[in-house]
Amino acid sequence: MKSIIGEIIILDKKYSEKNLQLITGKKDISLHHQDVPEEMLLLSEVIEDPLKLPYLLETFYTTQIKNEKAFHFALLRVQVDSDLRMHEDIQKYQQRRYVAETLEKLLYGELMLAVEETVSMEGD
Repeated sequence: MKSIIGEIIILDKKYSEKNLQLITGKKDISLHHQDVPEEMLLLSEVIEDPLKLPYLLETFYTTQIKNEKAFHFALLRVQVDSDLRMHEDIQKYQQRRYVAETLEKLLYGELMLAVEETVSMEGD
């Protein structure tokens, strides 16, 4: 692993240090870079460039996820982070949230953070 300011190079690919921190939930990713599974690296790549998602859906669907719970929490962290930072760059964070929600639906069948809309039948 090499490190350039703001980037980490793993297996000759550049990854955003901030994205890896978010996805793994580890503030000092440089100490944990060897522990980052392939599916987390792929997720980092897709949230960095959401337009790659349509081409990687099947890859995500067929990939053997090493730690399902950790990956699910990575998707949740991306959604929460996106909501918290939406005011910084609405398009960027809407796309990141869309990526995380789409993968969560694809892999887990539902959204853990979904807000259920209730229709009031009162007054009808």
